[in-house]
Amino acid sequence: MKIKQLLFWDKDTIGDFFPLTFTRPSAELRAGILTFAERWKWLLGITQASYHTADYLQEKYPYTEVSEEDTLSIYANFLPTSRLLEQLRSLRVGEAITYQGRMLAFVGKSITLSSIPPIEWEEPLLLFEKPTDLFTYNDKTIDFDFELLTKGRTSSPLSPTNGFLGDRANLFIEEGAKVEFATLNCQKGKIYIGKDAEVMEGSHLRGSIALCQHATINMGAKLYGATTIGPYSKVGGEISNSVIWGYSNKGHDGFLGNSVLGQWCNLGADTNVSNLKNTYNTIQLWDYQKGDYTSSGLQFCGILMGDHSKTAINTQLNSGTTIGVFANLFSAGFPSKYIPNFAWGTSSEKYRLGEAFAVAERVMARRGITFDEKEQHILQWLFDNQ
Repeated sequence: MKIKQLLFWDKDTIGDFFPLTFTRPSAELRAGILTFAERWKWLLGITQASYHTADYLQEKYPYTEVSEEDTLSIYANFLPTSRLLEQLRSLRVGEAITYQGRMLAFVGKSITLSSIPPIEWEEPLLLFEKPTDLFTYNDKTIDFDFELLTKGRTSSPLSPTNGFLGDRANLFIEEGAKVEFATLNCQKGKIYIGKDAEVMEGSHLRGSIALCQHATINMGAKLYGATTIGPYSKVGGEISNSVIWGYSNKGHDGFLGNSVLGQWCNLGADTNVSNLKNTYNTIQLWDYQKGDYTSSGLQFCGILMGDHSKTAINTQLNSGTTIGVFANLFSAGFPSKYIPNFAWGTSSEKYRLGEAFAVAERVMARRGITFDEKEQHILQWLFDNQ
């Protein structure tokens, strides 16, 4: 049977990835080079996809009516093995695959109505279950995507103005990328430079690094692995083991480590992020499900920042800071480790929605993108309900 559509479902688990999934289904999260949705489309050769997600997101991420018998429903946030891909391609109507008690995929009508016992997958899989997994597993995900995207292809040449260490097989430069007078070290990880991306002079890259299409690394930047810079983002200063999604900027000096930034974020000049407590203890993170702080299980953890949030110049952020959607941070000293959606400064005052919309419209227009009604409706719902 030929599968015609992918259905990404996360309606019951979308909250596991807040604040990053306030504005998108979890299939649209990015780690490595690709989003999970992009990766599954590539792996399975299926271009049509729809979403079973939070109601207020369905206008932007709709469910497309296709016969359920032609649809592979999948929990997107894991990396498959070659054996599992073969199994997914061979699933019949009513069959399902589970892993460690979690439903991974099924074909047909609701699996609860099926009389066929699910296949319990025992081969180890890399499963993403919380936001910090995006940077924790980013090295393995960059490796996975690097092999997926570059297999059988030849890299554009590296300009002789650059310094290079390692095996050239671990460096791939897409067409249109510019890399001059930089150093690239692939001894401990791969480096991928996307289409029309630019690495400016004096920059130092130490793999694993993924620089996505049209992204820019400014002069003199220092990037340590495993780090992803998403499409059209611009970065400078010092970055370590972080994932920055599309259209976000950290253009100036300052440190960012063990962090995830959503889309349309901006870190003001000399914003610095602590990723390690002075006591070297495990870092606490805000848990949206519990409404309280809980252990991240990590010794190194910086910030999680939702879409459209921004910091003023010289902002100092503590380890384990969680920042919601459309927060505008400016203050003396360290702000709270939990910043809610639409926070204005560090006071209890809330961002005025009309002003927030005006900012989004200006920011997105600079990149040739319209702040449309679908985006507005998502933000309006968050403003009213979160």
